Parts: sequence; C-alpha cells; structure tokens
Amino acid sequence: MTTRATARHHPHDDAPDTAAAFRRLTALPACPEREALRDEIVEAWLPMADRLAGRFRSRGESFDDLRQVAALGLVKAVDRYDSELGNAFESYAVPTITGEIKRHFRDHMWTLHVPRRVQELRNRVRYASQDLSGTTPGRRPTVTEIAEHAHLSEEDVRTGQEALESFSALSLDAELPGSDDGYSLGDALGAPDPALDTVVDREAVKERLAELPERERAILYMRFFDDRTQSSIAEELGISQMHVSRLISRCCGRVREQVMRDQEE
Repeated sequence: MTTRATARHHPHDDAPDTAAAFRRLTALPACPEREALRDEIVEAWLPMADRLAGRFRSRGESFDDLRQVAALGLVKAVDRYDSELGNAFESYAVPTITGEIKRHFRDHMWTLHVPRRVQELRNRVRYASQDLSGTTPGRRPTVTEIAEHAHLSEEDVRTGQEALESFSALSLDAELPGSDDGYSLGDALGAPDPALDTVVDREAVKERLAELPERERAILYMRFFDDRTQSSIAEELGISQMHVSRLISRCCGRVREQVMRDQEE
C-alpha cells in the first residue's frame, strides 16, 4: 500500500508541470545543483505570480513593486512547499503570494498606521459600499444600509469609513476645497505660541514674588511691568540708582533660586 498521495491536477491549463522537479528538489542536499533547480521552478511559476500581482494594480501601488512582492511570496512558497502532502503546488502558492501582497499593503502603504481590525473593517465597509452602489442610484449607501449588508454595527461602519481616509494623505501644499486664492493646508497649520513660555514663567514665580517685602515687590513692578527706568524709581523712593540696581538683582536672584529649588523637589 503506497504511503505517498498523488498530486492533483493544476487548476489552470497553463500551469507548468513541476511535480517531478519538486520531488528532485526535496531529495537534493544544499548544493549548487539544488539552487539552480529552485531557480528554475521559481522562473516557471513567475507568470502566475505576475497575474496575482495584477489583481492589486489599482490600489495605489506601482505594478513593478507589486510584481517584486509577488515574486518574494513565490520564493517563500517554493521553499516551504511539501510535495509529499499530495497537494498541487498552485493550491499552496496562491494564498502564500496573495498573503504576501496583502501584508505589503498593510505594512507599507498606509500613511497612518491603524490596527489590523480597523483595516479589516475598512475592507468590509468598502466592499459593502460597492455592492450597494448599484441598489442606491444617485446617492451613497447610508451607514445603516452598510451595517445591515456587512453584518456590522453602525459604530464599526463609521470606524471603517474613517479608516478609508487613512490610506493616503494630502500634501500640505494642496489647496483647501473652495479656496480661490491659493490658500493651502500648510497655511492653516498653527505654530508654537512664544507667549506660553511667559505664562509658565509667571505662574512659577507668582508665589515667590508674593513673599518678597512690599518695597521690593513695588520696585520689581515698576521696573518690569511699568517699564520704569532705575533712575525714576530711585527718585520716587528717595534712594540711589545703585541701591535700586542692587535690590533688583538681589530680588531676581532670590526668586530664581527658590523657583529652581521648587522644581527639583
């Protein structure tokens, strides 16, 4: 009684007959002859890999890149195929190559990375929308209609619809819709507000300034808030300008040290 199953016929008439080559490949040890035979098998099945790549050519990736990804999947299929299981190579290679192409789209083609579950929701929503487009002429299918058709919740449909916009991104130089003056997305971007640093600094010193003696607080207020000169402050308080300068330096140094100590704690 034989223990080796007989390989089934190939699904397509133009599929190369490499059953004998695979049996030889399995029997050969690692050597130049084995590598050459492996290359021959890969070359024989490349047309099939190209056909599979062609199914994805309208999804935003160049056909040459898709062919390379499909060829990589084909090499993996050749290396992992076990002819003794009795299955035709094509039945193993097709899902392997297709999976490699889909993995390429998942890992490299999304501008914004989203979880696999969200990517799957995107595909289900897209396919359901395409199926329903012929039954809702003149309008887009509603969220409720898509949910019923795809057997999803309305929340999942909305998540999938948001993911439809995550596959690619607009350039910052793109003009805003309805803009006639060349106003672009880049023009709408905000920038860091330098005043925020001032707010942080003010809040940091507020408590320490309140602890200063009243005369020193008055001097700092006149100098930094009223923008008074040291001479005018000295004249108003009846002290020398040098004394005003020393008081300002001493107060600022004390507040700075206290604030830095507070931050360390």
